[in-house]
Amino acid sequence: MVQSIDIQLTTKKKEKPPAKNLQFGVHFTDHMFMLDYHVDKGWHTPRIMPYQPITLDPAAKVFHYGQTIFEGLKAYKTEDGRVLLFRPDKNIERLNRSNERLSIPHLDGELVLAALQQLVAVDQDWIPSEPGTSLYIRPYVIATQPCLGVAPSTEYKFMIIMSPVGAYYAEGVKPVKIFVESEYVRAVRGGVGEAKTAGNYAAGLKAQEEAKEQGYSQVLWLDGVHLKYIEEVGSMNVFFKINGTVVTPALNGSILDGITRNSVLHLLRAWNIPVEERTISIDEIVEAAKNGQLEEAFGTGTAAVISPIGELNYHGEKLIIHEGQTGELSTKLYDTVTGIQNGVLADPFGWMVDTTAASTASK
Repeated sequence: MVQSIDIQLTTKKKEKPPAKNLQFGVHFTDHMFMLDYHVDKGWHTPRIMPYQPITLDPAAKVFHYGQTIFEGLKAYKTEDGRVLLFRPDKNIERLNRSNERLSIPHLDGELVLAALQQLVAVDQDWIPSEPGTSLYIRPYVIATQPCLGVAPSTEYKFMIIMSPVGAYYAEGVKPVKIFVESEYVRAVRGGVGEAKTAGNYAAGLKAQEEAKEQGYSQVLWLDGVHLKYIEEVGSMNVFFKINGTVVTPALNGSILDGITRNSVLHLLRAWNIPVEERTISIDEIVEAAKNGQLEEAFGTGTAAVISPIGELNYHGEKLIIHEGQTGELSTKLYDTVTGIQNGVLADPFGWMVDTTAASTASK
């Protein structure tokens, strides 16, 4: 039986920002969800409460040993007023895989889904309805035991916060320029690359900073052993269309199993487009670009959905992809995924979870 979730509503609602001023992860809704863990009690006391600061002991293990994981998903409001979540089951599955890798106790998936649905229902007025906008949802776990011993924590907090976000591409989908990183590495097989943990993102900041200084939006990560095989682009999975076949790096233990990646693979196969999950070397991509067979490249992720790549810089050599323009496949994928997410297109895969009933009950 799923634990009952206590709900404490705020008495001081915030002023909502205009949709035209929405930025990613800057404004937060009126409420948050919290769940505590203690080794002697398990996960307990689920509650929705007013959004507020939290107090932690300076010795809390999250500060010293990085024992933390997070997820990211979105809620959408359709033209007919329905409230939809995009594949929350996949996020919950990955949340627990990350927990396993970081030695964090397993969370009850039914409770997490109920918390997501009820929190969205409570703050449903924060879901923007303008084209391209959504409510970003950030579930996460932190280790809170006040102890400096290097061992898994005996205490944790699981929380969910939410933020209304604007259209990622305010002026239409635009290709980005990417710097191929050949010095720094993001992760290695056997490490925590396949987990959604803070350290993976901290490891990428330096390379990203240096790439931006050279005029590039992000970096293309190569493997941490040979600096030869492609892994991810920034914090996104990456795809290449080569001579009619779409290829993407196979999940190998250092690559995140992206929900958008998984969705794109489903769509490509449903459209009978040849697709391969395999090892891809940067040399193969360079050769394909030079002989005219590299037709498109794009990243996939929750924030942008599809991010076309118009240029790669590898050791100072600039490789222009699809004349620096957004390709037909990238456009079709973006329009299809976002169309399903917003309830404009049919959902043949059963990806969307309708939370309208929960939202109506909360009024």
